[in-house]
Amino acid sequence: MVLLQQLLQARRPRLPLHLPAHGRGRGLAPALARLLRQAPGRWDLPELPEIGGPLEDEGAVAESQRALADLLGAKRCWYGVNGASGLLQAGLLALAQPGERVLLPRNLHRSLLHGCLLGQLEPVLFDLPFDPASGLWLPPSPEHLEAVIRAALAEGPLAALVLVSPSYQGLAGDLAGLVALAHRQGLPVLLDEAHGAHLGLDPRLPAPGLEAGADLVVQSLQKAAGGLAQSAVLLQGAGSDLDPGRIERALLWLQTSSPSALLLGSTEAALLHLRSAQGRQQLRRALDQGLRLRQRLQARGLQLLENQDPLRLSWICAADGINGLEADDWLMQRGVIAELPEPGCLTFCLGLQPPRGLLRQLPAALHQLRRSLGSAERLTFSPPPLPLAASPERPLAEAWRAPAEAVPLEQAAGRLAAEPLCPYPPGIPLLIPGERIDGPRAAWLQEQRRLWPHQIADTVKVLIA
Repeated sequence: MVLLQQLLQARRPRLPLHLPAHGRGRGLAPALARLLRQAPGRWDLPELPEIGGPLEDEGAVAESQRALADLLGAKRCWYGVNGASGLLQAGLLALAQPGERVLLPRNLHRSLLHGCLLGQLEPVLFDLPFDPASGLWLPPSPEHLEAVIRAALAEGPLAALVLVSPSYQGLAGDLAGLVALAHRQGLPVLLDEAHGAHLGLDPRLPAPGLEAGADLVVQSLQKAAGGLAQSAVLLQGAGSDLDPGRIERALLWLQTSSPSALLLGSTEAALLHLRSAQGRQQLRRALDQGLRLRQRLQARGLQLLENQDPLRLSWICAADGINGLEADDWLMQRGVIAELPEPGCLTFCLGLQPPRGLLRQLPAALHQLRRSLGSAERLTFSPPPLPLAASPERPLAEAWRAPAEAVPLEQAAGRLAAEPLCPYPPGIPLLIPGERIDGPRAAWLQEQRRLWPHQIADTVKVLIA
């Protein structure tokens, strides 16, 4: 009973600034919190006739989905219980047929690569602007995306475009401009809005993807709302002419036939709460606190990422000569848990109900951390040498299953990658299975290995020739 013991004995840290965004229960949607106070198991129900499921025409779930579609300004709405991951895959399979090419950004979630494998799609990955101060990829401008689409179309037709907005760190670009550009090229847009369920609900936040005209939008209710992990929603834009039957067929392939009533209820409760008077007030207070925290940290001389979501605070620790993973370990030992450590940046998720004492304790902790680990030597990052748009030379599904071997980095040039390689930031693939490790990328990897010996392996898996 190791796992159960851990769950029973779990103690609340001093500052839980990680996902789920409900802050270990403090920010759960009130209706969901009331449900969880019921006797355990009462809500663990099957698809009874009066409840139904996401793909049923009758029952409480169907009625709830129709009501939420109207409330959010969507044509259709489907709840998911396999997180944003499963819904992103379903959206991708609804937009493209086997053998077709789909345009994906390098900061895609890995579930989309898995979706390409499942749907026998050809991924075309495109490069993004890069920030050398933080080591992060930035949102593309419409001009950048126009060049990307032109380069990708030169190699063949495209079935769809995937965009990520906002990013993990709360970065959002000109989404309406990007979507409009894609539509002029005849490309439907699947938007990974996993971190943006709260967008558009306060003037200080960017507009949501539905308002920007995206065809399909996926939101996670644990990343920016008061829902439980794995609760998510797939929305079809009001202007989308995609056949809903294609979406439901893809959902049937990928979602469980026994959806959790608790997670379905979590999705409804979180979406409704965000749009209630109480939820908007809670969001407003959290945004106020996030902006005050930013001001206090900047007054202490800390360099923060200029993002568009005040509930995501990213400290560019590289400006103080500090490795983000070492900073994360230092903070965790003192009860401060960040969400995402990266070599140049440490991201904190404030959630709808930021922890008590945040405005005092986090500045004090980061000040002490700088005194302990900081140096005058500012760390900077070089962008990986990536093509503007590129497909794997060997089909993704074939390369992922083919015999492979691990070789030293210095022997990898010219070989085909056998697995995704994501040096940093986490989850963003420098290489995907079937891509060739060209000379510049091999040299860049060796240099990163020298700079970050504990974060980058000295071997890479390649296909056996």
